Amino acid sequence: MIKVLFFAQVRELIGTDRLELENRYATVEELRDALSQRGERWALALEKQKLLFAVNHTFVQPDHPLTAVDEIAFFPQVTGG
Repeated sequence: MIKVLFFAQVRELIGTDRLELENRYATVEELRDALSQRGERWALALEKQKLLFAVNHTFVQPDHPLTAVDEIAFFPQVTGG
């Protein structure tokens, strides 16, 4: 099982802070694409140009490979002004 964690606005939009799933996804991007198909709020929350990704507490690119025991986190990009 993989653990998927959601933070800040991502968590607020989809209404949960975590999921546990069977890993059927080769990469972070495949996981994000599958989750985005759960509905409009999921698609909005997981727009890739607005996200940062971490696997096992290390920031990664969307093409990062996944294993059956990874912890994947989705963070919104932070901007300052």
